[in-house]
Amino acid sequence: MRHKCSHGGERSYCCDVCFKTFNYNSNLIAHKRLHSGERPYYCDVCSKTFTLNSTLLTHKRLHSGERPYCCDVCSKTFNQNSNLKAHKRLHSGERPYYCDVCSKTFTLNSTLLKHKRLHSGERPYCCDVCSKMFNQNSNLIAHKRLHSGERPFCCDVCSKTFSTKSDLKKHKRLHSGERPFCCDVCSKTFNQNSNLIVHKRLHSGERPYCCDVCNKTFTTKSALITHIRLHSGERPYCCDECIKTFSTKSALITHKRFHSGDRPYYCDVCSKTYTHKSTLLTHKRLHSGERP
Repeated sequence: MRHKCSHGGERSYCCDVCFKTFNYNSNLIAHKRLHSGERPYYCDVCSKTFTLNSTLLTHKRLHSGERPYCCDVCSKTFNQNSNLKAHKRLHSGERPYYCDVCSKTFTLNSTLLKHKRLHSGERPYCCDVCSKMFNQNSNLIAHKRLHSGERPFCCDVCSKTFSTKSDLKKHKRLHSGERPFCCDVCSKTFNQNSNLIVHKRLHSGERPYCCDVCNKTFTTKSALITHIRLHSGERPYCCDECIKTFSTKSALITHKRFHSGDRPYYCDVCSKTYTHKSTLLTHKRLHSGERP
């Protein structure tokens, strides 16, 4: 009888709170726990509780390390069958979830739901410290580390710590020299995709960031922000020795060399040193005879 219900579409069990219907009473019982808050299944390792026994069994594999689902293409293993199914789409190229706004396709329904928030503008995750809103819970979690100071991801080469795993991954390319992002115009390579995107604007001439005061355009948002300070007079970078302020961090760093005596730019012809790279380049023309 239970099997025939699944084919017939009969949903005779109804939730008396939200009126959602189910074809099995067991599904209705599990659903009603969402309303009651009941979580009767208990992990004896970490005390976490669950509404479903099946969810508890999946969770316990995190403690045991059990990964019973194996990919028959690459032998990668998973603790959930659903994760294996999603993984196998990487091999098959199948992307069954489709955005009805822009036609982009996805391997996971959860990724599609996140993507659709870009179109709807929905930002359901709210920071309880500053009220900033996010369209993904993972972005909220990363943001809250700015308030807490938590940096749980550590580089095993130099011990530098990061608030997100993706930032650590980018940083480690500095040690490995890996530059996986390649320009298809000039073959220049980059360690971050964002740097490649900015670089390609040199070829295309695209300058998508526009000053609403003077209409000057820029290839990067950071360049626009720096430029806007010329109009606003904002100088947020302050020298802690003489209180002089600057509109850019690089200008502050250069200025502080006057206090420290640091002259990091070195002429390989006469050994003279400079605080500015531009001054070194000008000086080297005396040796080369170049007249720009």
